[in-house]
Parts: sequence; C-alpha cells; structure tokens
Amino acid sequence: MTNIKEVAQAVMKAYEAEDTYNFPKDGVAAALREVANQLQYHNFGEGVDMIVDAHSLYEVADELEAL
Repeated sequence: MTNIKEVAQAVMKAYEAEDTYNFPKDGVAAALREVANQLQYHNFGEGVDMIVDAHSLYEVADELEAL
C-alpha cells in the first residue's frame, strides 16, 4: 500500500527543487511528474498502460495541504 504522506513529501520536494519564485509553472510541472512517478501502476492488457488512481490524487492533495 502506498504511504500517502511520503508521496506528498516527495511531491513537495520536487516542487521546491524548481525555481518556483521566477517560474512557478516549472514547480507545478515537476510536482505533477512526481505524482505520476509515485502513484503509477501498470495495466498489462493490450499494450501497457500507466494508470494513476484518482482517489489517490485526492489523498495526496489533502496531505499536501496538511504539510
């Protein structure tokens, strides 16, 4: 099971690693990439799909607000 608090901390770390003062969109893009990286799982049907559960996204958002 995914530890949502650890995911939120990794997302915030990715966001803060970017120059968010001058380029806030870079921080948002880095955070979104880290969310996908942390929460993705694979569906091995026809082809391979990377899937992120929407419920997990909401949990991460809640945890980010709590940081």
